Amino acid sequence: MAVFKFVIAEKGKCYQIEKDQKDCEALLGLKIGSKIPGDVLGMAGYEFQITGGTDIDGFPMRKDVDGTVKKRMLLKRSVGFGGKKRKKKKLFKIKGMRKRKTIRGNTIDGHIAQINCKVIKRGEKNLEEFVEKEGKKDKK
Repeated sequence: MAVFKFVIAEKGKCYQIEKDQKDCEALLGLKIGSKIPGDVLGMAGYEFQITGGTDIDGFPMRKDVDGTVKKRMLLKRSVGFGGKKRKKKKLFKIKGMRKRKTIRGNTIDGHIAQINCKVIKRGEKNLEEFVEKEGKKDKK
């Protein structure tokens, strides 16, 4: 079974937690901007907001593309494209540059590998304590 990697941002720090998809079936069908109760991730008292993610092939999710589809879109500098070009081993910003890139829709399904979240409501325990517990479980 596949694994969701949650990257949780709080006050300039990011924490990574891995959960099986079968444990997180409540998240399937949610969109970017949706709120997640912390109980789904085993963090009582917390509340998270989905801010983005990537699929199993590494394509980023975009808020403005509905559904779970992959699309090739002409993008200017935004999510999924940095607007830079490499010349002689240096990166240069080019004003008005557009490029056709593949991106993923804004809905979570079984093909999503990483989900980015931010903390909206804090619980009693710190996030570091939950991450340490997960790390100990993985080592055993």
